[in-house]
Amino acid sequence: MTDAAPSGTLAWPQQALIGRGQVRHRRLRPALHAFDYRSYFLMLPMRSLRQAPCAALHRNGFGWLSFHDADHGVGGSDSLAWLTALLADEGITDADGEIWLHCFPRVLGCTFKPVSFWYCQRADGSLAAVLAEVNNTFGERHCYLLQGEGLAYGREMLASKVFHVSPFCRVGGRYRFRFMHSGARGARTVARIDHEDEAGQPLLQTSVSGELGPLTEASARAAFFAMPAMSLMLIARIHWQALRLALKRVPFFGKPSPPDKLVTR
Repeated sequence: MTDAAPSGTLAWPQQALIGRGQVRHRRLRPALHAFDYRSYFLMLPMRSLRQAPCAALHRNGFGWLSFHDADHGVGGSDSLAWLTALLADEGITDADGEIWLHCFPRVLGCTFKPVSFWYCQRADGSLAAVLAEVNNTFGERHCYLLQGEGLAYGREMLASKVFHVSPFCRVGGRYRFRFMHSGARGARTVARIDHEDEAGQPLLQTSVSGELGPLTEASARAAFFAMPAMSLMLIARIHWQALRLALKRVPFFGKPSPPDKLVTR
């Protein structure tokens, strides 16, 4: 995918951003199945927001679009504090720059966030770690922590799949993550996750991408009126696509118990 140019560092303006773009999904086996939807999302510089809050974010309050800390981590009142403690527990000490959170907003107080990404940067803008926070429709959450040599924007990162998301995919194989972006002018981001089976054969190709601009009351209102029921539509579309897969006779797998730990490294 070449939607955004890879780069080793990130130089977006240190302010809350809103992205407007697409969610794409393509299943390759055992039946071809593909769809894409228009969507919007937030890109939040969490450390900067602690020093200079954004009025248009309606943090832990109500608005056209809002952000609630309790929707992340263990459901506490300070998601950044949770993330910072998690990094310390994992021995990651060089994430001393900005921490960007890529997530879906609450829309009129309603929320469903299939996946959120925490980009944990060093002071020079390079990546120290990425945390992919995954929620399923059973109310469960699991996090994949990506860290180590070679971690950078535009580079592929791997993680074994240990968490049940779709009843049409076995818990097994691994994910291939890739995060790409363009700079401050014409800012754009792409988060891509591909799933392959135990034999290394591709099963799914998914991505969330969009053009980024400042989050203001006007931009939030414009996104809302373009798609006023996005959170409910996410849930409805998941069940609609599940019905389509069932009609294509794609095998169904029962839900196993979730992992014992919240984070897989």
